[in-house]
Amino acid sequence: MPKRLFDLFLAALGLLLLAPVLLAVALWVVWDSPGPAFFRQQRVGRAGRLFRIYKFRTMHPRAEAAGPAITVGADARITRAGHWLRRTKIDELPQLFNVLLGHMSLVGPRPEVPHYVALYPDSVRDLVLSVRPGITDRASIEFRDESTLLGQSSDPERTYVEQILPIKLRYAAEYARSHTLWSDLKIIVRTASALWGDRPSRG
Repeated sequence: MPKRLFDLFLAALGLLLLAPVLLAVALWVVWDSPGPAFFRQQRVGRAGRLFRIYKFRTMHPRAEAAGPAITVGADARITRAGHWLRRTKIDELPQLFNVLLGHMSLVGPRPEVPHYVALYPDSVRDLVLSVRPGITDRASIEFRDESTLLGQSSDPERTYVEQILPIKLRYAAEYARSHTLWSDLKIIVRTASALWGDRPSRG
């Protein structure tokens, strides 16, 4: 309960304070590329329940049908505004609505699409899905340049499944076993620092 109250308070406060920014970004997205301001996608949440995640749209409409599921490097489907929104992670801000709706927490394992959740080993699947997914977590910080990393691979899908996903799952399992409000606060601070400071080393 304290974590949920913590999430609700900060999410509501964030939406209130950032309302002008969210409106400006939404208008910019629509002006930059015809189409909706927001992108919705099905993700797997707590206890395996499906929900729609919200983001600012960073790709051209129907981009999912026009290319691979994984976004890599300088993907031609990304809009001009989208490049900046992805780099600054501002495209993730609409997920504050997901927090209010109870789909997500501010901090927790990033929610995956069903395709990748189906690949979770049985040994960690239930543990990882025992907590609400989050807007940020350790993996989000340490793989914040993930699309660039995948863009350097000849087989991005295989690289993600065999090299990146196992590390993300290890971090997610560690979080599910031992998270506290204090650890959440530290991750929030680390996230802010990573966005505006030097890229952290993975460890």
